[in-house]
Amino acid sequence: MPTAHPGDTVLVTGANGYIPIWVVRKLLEKGYNVRGTVRKAEKGEHLNKYFDSYVKQGKLELVVVEDITKEGAFDEAVKGVDAIEHMASPFHENVDDPEEFIRPAVDGTLGILKSALKNKSVIVLPSPLVPHIEPTFCPSFDSPAIKRIVITSSCAAVITITPEARTFSEADWNELSIKETREQGRKAPPMTKYRASKTLAEKAVWKFYEEDVKKEGTASWDVVVLNPPFVFGPGIQEISSTSALNTSLKAWYDFVYSSTSSAKPKEAFEVSNSWVDVRDLADAHVLALEKEEAGGERIIVTEGVYIWQEWLDIANALPSSLVEKTSNPLPKGFPEITAQPQNLTYKVKYDTAKEQRILGVKYRTKEETTRDTVEDFVRRGW
Repeated sequence: MPTAHPGDTVLVTGANGYIPIWVVRKLLEKGYNVRGTVRKAEKGEHLNKYFDSYVKQGKLELVVVEDITKEGAFDEAVKGVDAIEHMASPFHENVDDPEEFIRPAVDGTLGILKSALKNKSVIVLPSPLVPHIEPTFCPSFDSPAIKRIVITSSCAAVITITPEARTFSEADWNELSIKETREQGRKAPPMTKYRASKTLAEKAVWKFYEEDVKKEGTASWDVVVLNPPFVFGPGIQEISSTSALNTSLKAWYDFVYSSTSSAKPKEAFEVSNSWVDVRDLADAHVLALEKEEAGGERIIVTEGVYIWQEWLDIANALPSSLVEKTSNPLPKGFPEITAQPQNLTYKVKYDTAKEQRILGVKYRTKEETTRDTVEDFVRRGW
């Protein structure tokens, strides 16, 4: 399959979000044209202002897709693009019934594939009369052939929570959350329902790709799925206050920066998981468009592991010239947790061999991410 190159037009769904806006920025900086979707016109005001020079050059345009779960929601948005970064996810608020959580996640993700398939190129096969002609893709309705679709899934679709430490790979699926959600229904914990929705949505993608795309053999595009864990790092989306931070960055703020961190129990700072800097994840999304060998692959994207206390230790070791500018003294947590690094246990690890072989992302360290995030918070007056 052909891959995307600078100069191509890429559709980025949910363009105003924490991760998508960094993908938009990376694409524009690399020479791509971007069409971004937002749910409401006012959601695009910050994008137009932030990327003002690109908007004036005609490099960035925004379109409104109000409900990504509606049939044909992306039919118009996909027309004329060379590749797609599907990053929008349905909005959930006070959802109790698991099906109200799961169906929008599945339908919203499948919707972009169905719209792309409607806009598909047709394959021209060699004629018996002219056998030397190679098979080629002929775009329908004079539209460019879509080359690749990159879908943002999550390590929530990979991980299974277990008492013992474990290393997961792309071969793993979170079947447990699906089982628990089906058994417990409305009583299932919100995080369990979330993980089940991410798992079922990604499973639906691969089923559709295998049965409706590859088997038919008429589409010009292939699929890449990226699975990140917790995503940290400075935000460039519209953030009116700390309460408006996205979930993962709000968790980092609450643990590492906020004065309310001191109210958390010691065991909270001992919790471990894996992470990736939002800017490195954005790089991975661009590389996934460009690397031919990424086609048809599920790829975990992570820098490595962490224990919450490590972030606090790093923040407190920042230069005093920066720390003195914070609105409140940085919380210290429980430094004794990390006093003997050799005794630390990281419960959740991921095998990143595939990502390094195919994408080769150069990751930022915890120190770099902490410094840049604290600097961003200071700039915001927090």
